[in-house]
Amino acid sequence: MKTRAVRLYGENDLRLEAFELPEIKEDEILVEVVSDSVCMSTYKAAILGKKHKRIPQDVDENPIIVGHEFAGNIVKVGAKWKDQFKEGNKFAQQPALNYKGSMWSPGYSYMYFGGDATYNIIPTEVMELGCLLNYDGETYYEASLAEPMSCIIGAFHANYHTEMGNYVHKMGIVEGGKMALLAAAGPMGLGAIDYALHCDRRPELLVVTDIDDERIERAKKIFPEEEAQKCGVRLIFVNTAKIDDAAGHLKALAGGEGFDDVFVFAPVQRVFEQGDSILARDGCLNFFAGPTDTSFSASLNLYNIHYASTHVMGTTGGNTDDLIESLKLTEKKLINPAVMVTHIGGLDSVAETVLDLPNIPGGKKLIYTHIDMELTAISDFEERGKTNTHFARLAEITGRNNGLWCAEAEKYLLENWEKNCVV
Repeated sequence: MKTRAVRLYGENDLRLEAFELPEIKEDEILVEVVSDSVCMSTYKAAILGKKHKRIPQDVDENPIIVGHEFAGNIVKVGAKWKDQFKEGNKFAQQPALNYKGSMWSPGYSYMYFGGDATYNIIPTEVMELGCLLNYDGETYYEASLAEPMSCIIGAFHANYHTEMGNYVHKMGIVEGGKMALLAAAGPMGLGAIDYALHCDRRPELLVVTDIDDERIERAKKIFPEEEAQKCGVRLIFVNTAKIDDAAGHLKALAGGEGFDDVFVFAPVQRVFEQGDSILARDGCLNFFAGPTDTSFSASLNLYNIHYASTHVMGTTGGNTDDLIESLKLTEKKLINPAVMVTHIGGLDSVAETVLDLPNIPGGKKLIYTHIDMELTAISDFEERGKTNTHFARLAEITGRNNGLWCAEAEKYLLENWEKNCVV
């Protein structure tokens, strides 16, 4: 079986190549990848190369396939797993393996296992850990986006709170509490808003900040305050760039007491310190954004840690239970992961997209691996449609869906776009 894949050879060295996959062993599974969403973590791996903790030191000789937020179809099942997985079924997968203490993960560590490929081989440890999931959903993109959504869900579950006089940590956000999502009008922040509004433990007040009016207006369009009220949540958007005392303003919105749960979605010192300053008593700050600078630091109010029991933590992903929760919420139409997506592209656009990711505006970049297509913003479909009937059709479909990617758009793309070829 030949595959076409984007492989990493070293720092800033991504190559789109066609090559032969080995025959699968009895404890492996061959899959066809259909969709993969691009993660900022892939950019970090690509620019760091061997310096990244998950990248093998011999990557220059044994390149790895990038991409870890992927879904597709099961093609061939090794004898060991035939009772659990059937050829022709769809799959979703959890890339956070944590196998025997190893940091190996698809998209970072494997020669034949990664999302930016037409076909790949899933190794036995994935099935042993229960990280390969049979998936019955309608779309592939929702299964791809279940991974980033699981990171958000995991962060909400990992926050914790305490009680004076005992040593029990109560896991999860405060139900009916006050929550702030800082620098959160980007893709992961939008996913967090969606989850906060529709999960089974919701805040009473949800304040979302950003410094870009365009991103805030898009977020407001996707999540109208009236819709949030139906969920029992008071939703407020704030552009902190326009406020002299942003921390004071945010704290005032919380009645002067501060917030029970604060999530920081940008690795910016000022934003982290702002989050620390608006914590209520026993408030939990989750530093969700991962920096690339190994010496990144910020000041912390230790007085409040001691006397107000504030605490700080960080999460880097979700577990399989979080992924399953994401898939179930999506299947029930309670959350819509498409709120994170702003661009669509083909496999030929991956290398350039990954290496330039911090400079490309908008949210998630969704890749369909069996087509060649320049990375294109959904908002540009209409303009591109003036000379391309396929883009015109996609513009019409997404236009009827509040400007969001959807099942109808995916179906049209997969059925009508010219497939790339492996030679």
